[in-house]
Amino acid sequence: MYYIFEMLIYTKRSDEELIVLLREGDKIAFSTLYSRYKGLLYVYACKIIKDFDLAEDLVQEVFISVWDKRDAINFKTSISSYLYAAVRYRFFDLIDKQKVKSDYVQSFQLFLDQGEFLTDNYIAEKELAKIIENEIARLPIKMREIFELSRKLNLKNKQIAEHLGISEKTVKNQISLAMKVLRDKLGVLGFLYFYYFFKY
Repeated sequence: MYYIFEMLIYTKRSDEELIVLLREGDKIAFSTLYSRYKGLLYVYACKIIKDFDLAEDLVQEVFISVWDKRDAINFKTSISSYLYAAVRYRFFDLIDKQKVKSDYVQSFQLFLDQGEFLTDNYIAEKELAKIIENEIARLPIKMREIFELSRKLNLKNKQIAEHLGISEKTVKNQISLAMKVLRDKLGVLGFLYFYYFFKY
């Protein structure tokens, strides 16, 4: 119960507050930042290389690096800018090691030629995230609570059932219904972001 309450508090913290805690080795702060940015970075990585699996690997590697180097990382600007740059650098590293196909490199060049710079992408994807959050907020109260405990706090169905005093079957059904409602509401535009953001 206390863990759930603590997780909810962390979701209200600013990036700057979470970074301070991250440097102290706070795993909940790290998990909160991961949940906050993994979807945005995944969409960004997909735009660069047009390969869903490789994009997912890049994002995972970036966050692993953030945790491993948390004591030494100097966020000169915002953490969002740092993370976006880290995805690009990770991609360049793959190119140097010849672990990506030539068509991925061409895809990245096209991405640059189209003038899709970091700031524009970040703003657009933040807007998409806001749309998704608004749709979640419109879910029935109990359904929304169950969905957020599952997808935002990463609690298992059994933990949610015990916390709310309901059956695991009810939890499972409510999550399935929430996913269906959100997929129908978001349509094709939000599917890619939605899929990755809530797959864990």
